[in-house]
Amino acid sequence: MRTLAIRLEDELHATLGMIAKVEGLTLTDAMHQAIDQWIDQRRHNPELQARAQAMLEEIEQDAATRRGAIEALLGTGGSTAGAKPTTRRGRSTGKGEEESPSDS
Repeated sequence: MRTLAIRLEDELHATLGMIAKVEGLTLTDAMHQAIDQWIDQRRHNPELQARAQAMLEEIEQDAATRRGAIEALLGTGGSTAGAKPTTRRGRSTGKGEEESPSDS
């Protein structure tokens, strides 16, 4: 659980405190309810859904790129799109094939 500290103008704080008291809530409970409602309203917004989907696709692409870079570094399987084949010593042959021991 995280702690969030916010600054409120005195009048807003007094209004929030009074409404919470009338409702039989603590300030924390009132703020939790407000935040839950705010999130719920936005969760069903088609524009937000589209932006979130685009962000998810960007994250997945970035993760795939990083995964490929790590796999190439480790020499493990997986796609290394755009990487040139290497010789036994790690130099590119520039031919699209790995250099065999007899080529050395």
